[in-house]
Amino acid sequence: MKIYPSIYSSVNHIPKGKTAQPAAPMSSEPPPPSPSSSLPFPSTLPVQQQNPNHTTASWLNPNFPFVTPLFARKRERTRFRRRPRVSLLTPTPISISSIPTITTVSTASSSDHSVPDDIITISIPASDPTPHSDVSEEIIVINKDATSEAITALSSGFPADTLTEEEIDANVVSIVGGIEQVNYILIRNHILCKWRENVSTWLTKESFADVVPANYQSLLNSAYGFLMFYGYINFGVAPAIKEHTKVEPRRKSVVVIGAGLAGLAASRQLMAFGFKVIVLEARKRCGGRVYTKKVEGLGKSAAAELGGSVLTGTLGNPLAIIARQLGGSQLHKVRENCPIYSTDGSPVDPVLDSKVENAFNRLLDKASKLRQCMGDVAMDVSLGAALETFREVYGDAVSEEEMNLFNWHLANLEYANAGLLSKLSLAFWDQDDPYDMGGDHCFLPGGNGRLVQALAENMPIVYEKTVHAIRYGADGVQVVTGGQVYECDMALCTVPVGVLKSRLIQFVPELPQRKLDAIKRMGFGLLNKVAMLFPHVFWNTDLDTFGHLSDEPTRRGEFFLFYNYATVAGGPLLIALVAGEAAHAFETMSPTDAVVLVLQILKGIFDPQGIQVPDPIQTVCTRWGVDTYSLGSYSHVSVGSSGDDYDILAESIGDGRLFFAGEATTRRYPATMHGAFLSGLREAANMTNHANARALRQKLEKSSSKNIESCASLLTDLFREPDIEFGSFSAIFGPKTVADPRSTAILRVTFGSCGKKNNNVEGFKSEQKHTNKPLFQQLQSHYNQQQQFHVYTLLSRQQALELREVRGGDEMRLHYLTEKLNVKLVGRRGLGSAADTVIAAIKDERASKRTKPVSVLVKRRGMSN
Repeated sequence: MKIYPSIYSSVNHIPKGKTAQPAAPMSSEPPPPSPSSSLPFPSTLPVQQQNPNHTTASWLNPNFPFVTPLFARKRERTRFRRRPRVSLLTPTPISISSIPTITTVSTASSSDHSVPDDIITISIPASDPTPHSDVSEEIIVINKDATSEAITALSSGFPADTLTEEEIDANVVSIVGGIEQVNYILIRNHILCKWRENVSTWLTKESFADVVPANYQSLLNSAYGFLMFYGYINFGVAPAIKEHTKVEPRRKSVVVIGAGLAGLAASRQLMAFGFKVIVLEARKRCGGRVYTKKVEGLGKSAAAELGGSVLTGTLGNPLAIIARQLGGSQLHKVRENCPIYSTDGSPVDPVLDSKVENAFNRLLDKASKLRQCMGDVAMDVSLGAALETFREVYGDAVSEEEMNLFNWHLANLEYANAGLLSKLSLAFWDQDDPYDMGGDHCFLPGGNGRLVQALAENMPIVYEKTVHAIRYGADGVQVVTGGQVYECDMALCTVPVGVLKSRLIQFVPELPQRKLDAIKRMGFGLLNKVAMLFPHVFWNTDLDTFGHLSDEPTRRGEFFLFYNYATVAGGPLLIALVAGEAAHAFETMSPTDAVVLVLQILKGIFDPQGIQVPDPIQTVCTRWGVDTYSLGSYSHVSVGSSGDDYDILAESIGDGRLFFAGEATTRRYPATMHGAFLSGLREAANMTNHANARALRQKLEKSSSKNIESCASLLTDLFREPDIEFGSFSAIFGPKTVADPRSTAILRVTFGSCGKKNNNVEGFKSEQKHTNKPLFQQLQSHYNQQQQFHVYTLLSRQQALELREVRGGDEMRLHYLTEKLNVKLVGRRGLGSAADTVIAAIKDERASKRTKPVSVLVKRRGMSN
């Protein structure tokens, strides 16, 4: 196999930092580290610079001998960027026109993969599924700005210069790692870029006829078909997209359990693939944990986000694409400035704020280094325990305000993970950070309910259908809800991990122990909110977030962060967040008491500024922990768990009958709205693959069955006139010359004989008295009272003739056949395809001889007697 250098080999790399490894969103395995890969952008980021003159708390001594790695996403304030950072998608310009035609073999390749032995080709809706045999040995030039196209592909989850697991499994190229792969990647990236240019139109394959040469047509078919099948292009809610995806159901039925983002994404895709789909939703609404509620009063109204609220990254986010298709107001970038107010309402000194934040991040860096030193032991240690150990060692000279600030960051970390730090895995709490989507973090004006409503439009959703049991097996799935049973060919379960943990749904048979263990290990935490609609805006609308400190560590997450939604909700709306232990305590707090506490905090902040805080017009308090249909907010990696558990939850069971989707089934994008959406697209493709494989298998079995039935009928006709017959044995010979002893014969032994063979039966019954061998006698006795029964075997003409000469009757012949010739007697199906060929040949030979003189046929028959 030829190995070619990467088309991006001229890119320079920053030598130090943490490598960001992009990966396909549908793959279940993490990408292997490839330090030699050449990427069209810096693959590493510089180490965060430290000011040598900067002072910090003694318990976070900057001289602690640990290296500071990349600033992690989940440690960022409010899960947004606190300060500018180097983008994962900052390109290093290269000129593709300078790349020469490659005709020589290179020994230094960034992609030296081998094709696995067990590759399975999936069915991709491409017009030309032929192998890629006519592909030029030159690099195709589609767009001179190949680097920017590679960056776009990267933002969609594709590696820069290798294939994803799904692409390899789909057999998109004939050889992995060669020049054909390079050209495929260039075409794939170009298609993605064209789709991104106008996501409201249907992108056709024919539109690339002028830019992709004819001899690359097979690669164009592969790339376009793959991107279509896995939902990377031509998806969403634009009128042109919906028009092209209107398909009459022609395939078997699918039941989707749950009308959240995962269920809606999968359902739309499955319907586009021609499946008959029905969605069962327990609530009176769709969206699941994405819930935009309209609050109103006194002429004011606003869209309050009570569930998922932030589009975390927009460059590769499919929900950002759907937001573009909806039109209207553009996405609102969440501004990074987030001032914090002290317990007495006074603003925290920005210098002190920055000092503690930097110290907190260094502490996390030390914990990160510690887990590397601990190895596997880190899996049994919590992040909270590690942080507490460091804090105690270096915590003698910490002021009260510094400690309150430190606790605020702990609360923010618990918010980011929806889990207590004492429950988070030290080893894997941030395992998804390398896959963070680039771009801004944004609010959708009008609320994310707009996305949900658009995706649910004209969908076959049945509301208030609580699923109690799912029975699955080789023949299909039964979904039990109340007094109804929905039968289907396949089912997709998208319920939250909290529901799976509670065992509210009975699976019959029980889920595999591997999946049960993963469900038990995985964390599922809590975040609550208080949404308040006011008569007017009294806060600074130049800010999107502001924080508040608590002087009680156990209450550090209580209303620690406020969102300003006035700019996007359509009215004067504030939302206060409750995280960590406070989120659990909040579940038992009365709504009135909760609102009183929030107003006390707001008055403490704004009254000193001479700003009066009015009473809210309407308030809403969430209770996600006791919500029967969620029992929590979103997943995290708890102690003892790892990213592998996300993959295990995503595994289908029941031989491709029952599938799973949702934010807790994607190790790359857990706890995000786009992760849930992408998991639905992933499972739609998986379900279609299984359905295609099952249909093909059934077609082959049906065809084989027809052939067997046809040959069985023909075999019966041929044995009406056997070539030789002795006792209960008869044989027909293959079309070889009479003198050829190697000619194939089909031997038949008949039990339970009737009609003309009755005399033969009596004959060998008397012979059996002299054999003392019960085998034939037992078979004959059993079937003689029943019906005529035949068994067969293949042997040579000479062996058949030798068998005829055996003395001692049929019992001795059977003994000779099985013991001397070592031949096994089988039913008709056991003869296999080799016998089918012989049967067809005998039929053709006899048909041709019917035109010959009768004397010839008589002579032949006489020779056989």
